[in-house]
Amino acid sequence: MRSIMNFYVSYLLCLVLGLACVVCVCLWNSRWRGGFAWDGSPLQFNWHPVLMVTGLIVLYGNAAIIRLPLPGAVVYRIPLTWGQNKLPWKLLHAVLMLLALVLSIVGLCAVFNFHNAKNIPNLYSLHSWIGIAATALFAIQWVMGFAGFLLPCSPTSLRKLLKPIHVWFGGSILTLSIIACISGINEKLFFSLKGNSNGTQPYSRLPPEAVLGNSLGVLIVAFGLVVHRILSNQEWQRPDSGSGNMAYTPLLQEDN
Repeated sequence: MRSIMNFYVSYLLCLVLGLACVVCVCLWNSRWRGGFAWDGSPLQFNWHPVLMVTGLIVLYGNAAIIRLPLPGAVVYRIPLTWGQNKLPWKLLHAVLMLLALVLSIVGLCAVFNFHNAKNIPNLYSLHSWIGIAATALFAIQWVMGFAGFLLPCSPTSLRKLLKPIHVWFGGSILTLSIIACISGINEKLFFSLKGNSNGTQPYSRLPPEAVLGNSLGVLIVAFGLVVHRILSNQEWQRPDSGSGNMAYTPLLQEDN
């Protein structure tokens, strides 16, 4: 009972931190960066951090808890789901992950379109390399997960092969996403807070925008640590339904 209570406290903390991340990134880009548009201007760029933090961090992390023990799966860890049919939670996990992936791709489109409109080179920074790698791995992860765990034609041998790979990739993608977001926040603050050259206070003087950006980075790290804690706790892993847990069952016929 105590372990279950600890889970719900951790999950509540995860939700609060995730909401705080979204609020902070939206506040930063609406108040200090001028708002949002889709016209090739700097306002279009502002969609990039909002969509990447919302999709690749917050939604991905919560979708992960839903489907535990497979990362991308906090929902499956929720004890109230343990005695229920797994299929609805698998589908919810897949839908949330797809939504997170779509938001991430739109976020990438926002920054690429902005760069192209302003003749700014693409993919030259370490931040961009890590971000592209995380999104590409995420797309591969989703396709392989759908093919291996939801398609009726998926054989048992494929599911057994994919499960440890799916688990490892899930945690790795979240870690890469956190690194990409932190480096992106830092990069944006360095580019934007140049002091007298653009009418702002320098980053080194820690103006309010810098405090908010740094705080966003801290919140993202805290969110990731809580998600990893939930995903790694064996006491919170959904119990196996029996020896046939990995046996093939068609998508629309899966039982408890």
